[in-house]
Amino acid sequence: MGNNEIISTDEPCLDYVTQTAFNNFGIKYLYPWQRLVVSNILEAYEYWKKPLEYEDEGELTDSFCKGRQIVLLPTGAGKSLCFQIPALLLDGPSLIIYPLLALMTDQQRRMEEGSLRSVTFRGGQTEEEREENFRKIREGAQIILANPEVLQSESLLEQLKDVGIKHIAIDEAHCVSEWGDSFRPAYLGLGNVIKVLNPPVITAFTATASPEVLSRVAEILFDGNAHVVRSESDRKNIIYYVRQAAAKKKEALLLARTEQRPMIIFCGTRNKAEDMARELNVCLGDGTARFYHAGLDKTEKDETEKWFYDSKDGILCATCAYGMGVDKKDIKTVVHIVPSATAEAYIQEAGRGGRDGSIAKAILLWSPADSLDYSVYAPGTRQAAMRDFAETTECRRQVLLDALGAEQAVCSGCDLCDARRAATPQKSSPSDWQTAYEIIKKARNYYSEDEIETELFETMNNRTRRLLGLNVWTHKDTVEVVKQLKDSGRIEMDNFLWKGRLRVKKSRETKKKSVN
Repeated sequence: MGNNEIISTDEPCLDYVTQTAFNNFGIKYLYPWQRLVVSNILEAYEYWKKPLEYEDEGELTDSFCKGRQIVLLPTGAGKSLCFQIPALLLDGPSLIIYPLLALMTDQQRRMEEGSLRSVTFRGGQTEEEREENFRKIREGAQIILANPEVLQSESLLEQLKDVGIKHIAIDEAHCVSEWGDSFRPAYLGLGNVIKVLNPPVITAFTATASPEVLSRVAEILFDGNAHVVRSESDRKNIIYYVRQAAAKKKEALLLARTEQRPMIIFCGTRNKAEDMARELNVCLGDGTARFYHAGLDKTEKDETEKWFYDSKDGILCATCAYGMGVDKKDIKTVVHIVPSATAEAYIQEAGRGGRDGSIAKAILLWSPADSLDYSVYAPGTRQAAMRDFAETTECRRQVLLDALGAEQAVCSGCDLCDARRAATPQKSSPSDWQTAYEIIKKARNYYSEDEIETELFETMNNRTRRLLGLNVWTHKDTVEVVKQLKDSGRIEMDNFLWKGRLRVKKSRETKKKSVN
C-alpha cells in the first residue's frame, strides 16, 4: 500500500475518502495523486448512477469519460489504495486483475488482515470452490481477484456479469502491450472481458509506459480513448490565472487573440464546445478552431486529434472527453469557460498544458453566477475548493494543493503571487461586469436596465474592435451581464423615488466585497 503514514490516534479526517482510509487502514494522509484517482472513480460512478442530475437538458458534459483512466504511478506510490478505498464505498464488487498468481495471493492476504473481504478466481479450481466464491460475493465480498487467463472462460464471465461489478482495475497494465502480443495472449482478450462485464468504471495502473505502450493499452482496453493521470500534482511550469467575466465566450475570443497557442478551451458541455468553435472560426478565420467531445465517432475524433497534434496555433474547444487522445506536449494555454466540478478535475484538465516542460497558462473564467452556484457547497468540500481557488486573495496554487491534501509549497506562478512579486504592478482592464458595476456606481439612479445594456453594448464593442477588429457583443450578452449583477446582489432597482432606475446595492454583504 505504499509508504503512506500509519497512525493510531482517533483524530478525525477531512472528508469521507480520507475517513475511509483512516477507519479501514489506519492511514491518515493520502497522496495527492491517490486523491485524484479515487475522485475520478467515485465521480464517474455517481454520474453512471444518476446521469440526469449531471446534465442540463440537451447539454451533455461527458463526465462519464472519467471512468476510463490509465494511471501512471511509480512503484511504492500506494496504487492499491486507489482501488481498495473505492471498493469500500461502491455499492457493488470491484474486479482486480493481476498478472501473477503470487501477487493475487499476497494481495488477498493483505486484504484479509484489514477489513476488505475478497475472493480469488484462478485456474484449476473445482466447481465447489467457484460456488463458494460466488456465495461470498453475494454475502458482500467487495473485491474479486483474477488473472487474465481465468477470465477467458465464457461461463465464468457470464456468472461474473450477474454479480454487478462496479469497477475493474487492471494492475501492471503495460503487460497488455508487452505480453499480449507474445506469450500471454489472454491480455488481448481483456477488452472483450470489459465489454461483457460492462462496468461503470475501469482503471488501468502501470508504473511506467512509453507513449506507444500507452496508446496500445488504450486501444485494447478502451477502444483508444482514456484519461491519463500522472503522479505529479504540482506542475511548476503551469501558471494559474483567474479572469472575471460574465459573458465568457466573448472573453474567450479575446484570449484566443492575445494568449499563446496551441490552446485548449474546456467548455463544459458538447453544445458549448461546438458554439465556441463556431464563434472562433467566425472571428479569427475559418480553420482556427475545432471541437472535440464524446459525441464524435472514432473517425471524427482521430481526425480532430491529428489536426490538433500537428497544429502550431490551433484551438481545441473540448469537453472533459479530451483525455488521452494524442498526448500533445506543446499546449501553451488552457482556458476554462465553465469551471471544473472539483479541484481534482481542474488540476487534471489544466495539466494538459506544458507537457514539454515549457511555461503554460491555465486561465479560469469566473463569473458572479459561478460564485453563486458554488456557494451552495459546504466549506472544505471538493466542490467548494473551486470557489476558494477563484476568489482567494492569497495563492491560487496553494488552494489547489490544499484541496489535494498536499504540503505547503513555494508558488512557482499564479496571477496573485506574481503581482505581489512585481516591482511595478500591472493594471488589468476591468471585466465586463466590473465595467457595468462602475458605470452604475458613478451614476446612481440614472440608468434603466435597457439604458445600461445599451451603454455596455457600446463600451464592450469599442474594446473588442481594438483587439479583434469586430463588434462581437450582442444585446443578449449585455442582458446576461446585468442579470448576473442583479442575481449576485451587487445592484438593485429602485422601487420608490427613482423607480425603474439601477443603483449599487448597499447590503452588508456587498459592502464587505471589493470589486476585483
